[in-house]
Amino acid sequence: MSDRPTNVLIVGVGGQGVILVSKVLTEVCQARGLAVKQSEVHGMAKRGGAVFSHVRFGREIWSPTIAQGEADVLLALEWAEGLRWLGHLSRAGTLIADTRRIVPLAACLDRSWGAQPAYPRRSPEDLLAGIANGFAIDATGIAMDLGNARVANTVVLGALSAVLGQPAEDWQPVLARNVPPKTVEVNHAAFARGRAWIESRPEPRPAASPPARQPVGATAPMNGVRLVITESWCKGCDICVKMCPERCLALNGAQVVELSDAGACTGCRVCEWLCPDFAITVDRGGQEPRA
Repeated sequence: MSDRPTNVLIVGVGGQGVILVSKVLTEVCQARGLAVKQSEVHGMAKRGGAVFSHVRFGREIWSPTIAQGEADVLLALEWAEGLRWLGHLSRAGTLIADTRRIVPLAACLDRSWGAQPAYPRRSPEDLLAGIANGFAIDATGIAMDLGNARVANTVVLGALSAVLGQPAEDWQPVLARNVPPKTVEVNHAAFARGRAWIESRPEPRPAASPPARQPVGATAPMNGVRLVITESWCKGCDICVKMCPERCLALNGAQVVELSDAGACTGCRVCEWLCPDFAITVDRGGQEPRA
């Protein structure tokens, strides 16, 4: 092992599990007898804001933060956050980015049908062409294939373990301790898929569409828009209700979100993008938006 510390910068959006990824990485390094320092900002986790964590490990660590241009690995759980932090990646560093796009509310000021949000349009192919070592992984699509979109962070964690060259056996027990007991099996499967993805080095592919779910909310007549709400995933955090531009959402008696004014819904998808638990999907019925 080199005397130089290894720097891993983990970035994403509130609710994606950035802190879980950094915690598992920290514990794995500690179990190997390495010195570890971690620094994080997570106050925006329940507001859909940016979240990041610096993890540095090696023989001896003094500073907990990673300077610009010195990250050995930039691990991005959200596409735009990966682009925003590119300046911290070293010239020989490795980028691992989920192609999932979570559009912030400020990028959706024009809510008319067919309007494009102000979100970076840089493609994975274009980005990776300018990076020495880069992976654009559809971690969310892989997680959906496993039946749980919320384990996308574990898919990325598996990819990170392969990039760092550490055996899977070092990670699995730590992961099991840090996830809910009922999700250990699916998290282990997600970890294995992410690790195998890196080892096979596939070409980037576009993010998958959300899986079909049983609708719980009402159907809006305007443009055939329908809100699909997964009751068991909704925690009643009230973010979507408070941030809905048209004020057409509400929490019912069971503290589960529902569409209270179907006629007011424009299908802007702000609720879908801001939900930290992936409980809402806006279904446009396959219609093409008007110009």
